Amino acid sequence: MVKALVMTGFGLNCDLETSYALQVAGAEVERVHLNSLIAGEKPLDSYRIFVIGGGFSWGDDHGAGVIMAMRLKHRLQDQISAFVESGGIVIGICNGFQVLVNLGLLPGFEPGLMKREVALIANDCGRFRDQWVNLSVNSASHCVFSSGMESIELPVRHGEGKFFAEPGVIEKLNARRQVFLRYAKPDGSFAAGEFPYNPNGSVEDIAGICDHTGRVAGLMPHPEAFNHFTNHPDWTFLKEKYRREHRPIPEEGDGVRFFRNAVRYFK
Repeated sequence: MVKALVMTGFGLNCDLETSYALQVAGAEVERVHLNSLIAGEKPLDSYRIFVIGGGFSWGDDHGAGVIMAMRLKHRLQDQISAFVESGGIVIGICNGFQVLVNLGLLPGFEPGLMKREVALIANDCGRFRDQWVNLSVNSASHCVFSSGMESIELPVRHGEGKFFAEPGVIEKLNARRQVFLRYAKPDGSFAAGEFPYNPNGSVEDIAGICDHTGRVAGLMPHPEAFNHFTNHPDWTFLKEKYRREHRPIPEEGDGVRFFRNAVRYFK
């Protein structure tokens, strides 16, 4: 059984949904408080998947994910580096993505250096966004989580989700195929910055990136929030549509596919 650690504490609040999605995907899951990790009560190297989920760690008071990233960097940097080097998988979702970029684990151009080169800043619309978005998956990316996908719908809920980096960094991300997820229109074409398809103004519609290994990834949308078919806002319409087309009505939400890919990687 693949063991997964879902971190909790200090404002992270999506741990139950994330744990459930991983369990559905076939993992053995433990929710572990940050303090237990720091104290060594739950050593990171006893797991294969490490998740930093959504929420508002430390209330985003000093910028989204900043304080959590500093706690991890100054207390667990060596453990996290060793975890990645040994083949472990790390995913940061929403606030977790903000943590990973502040920590410097993403984009990770120079392994082990943990240098901050990208940022997630305030939405261009000037307010918190809670909506479902269409996403285009980069089939050329080597990201473990998005393997076999072409597109997906997921919810976003954030106030600081605009992906920003200097042009040279964006070029490097594209050249190294580290952008695995982009905001899109319903027809599958890129959002091209158009609101509300791109809900935050992210440069080049970037919604998720990975490191050079494909095993460390971060994304602003919430795959754990689409763990069941009925999570989708149009599920009643879709249920009737499938019924009329004599198609089976799914039980599982598409977001579970991200976690199933992670579990399958070790099998």
